[in-house]
Amino acid sequence: MEKIEKTLEEWREMLDPAQYQVCRLKGTERPFSGKYNSTKTDGIYHCICCDAPLFDSAAKFDSGCGWPSFYEPIEDSAMIEIRDTSHGMIRTEVTCAHCDAHLGHVFPDGPPPTGLRYCINSVCLDLKPR
Repeated sequence: MEKIEKTLEEWREMLDPAQYQVCRLKGTERPFSGKYNSTKTDGIYHCICCDAPLFDSAAKFDSGCGWPSFYEPIEDSAMIEIRDTSHGMIRTEVTCAHCDAHLGHVFPDGPPPTGLRYCINSVCLDLKPR
């Protein structure tokens, strides 16, 4: 998949206000408010901005953190990890490798087999059931 580049104005026109705030301005949705936080539907989660496949529902788990959590992306090349020092913390931000949409963060406190917890905003995702 080719890298997608658009201006902020182009993104603003295609996304709803919540999607734009989180995906393009690195916002976050309130915990336990996202539509995919507790869903158990079998399928593939895609980037809301560019439709790139990001996570398989088989890697989703209930972390109790208030956001959809996954222990691995569909492919390592699906996302880019960036050091994030905002809000007085050191975290690892994850963005879509195809369009640079902010998705959430990854933490080293997930379950086996990876030990990772990709904590992702629902508003950034589009679940396509199998």
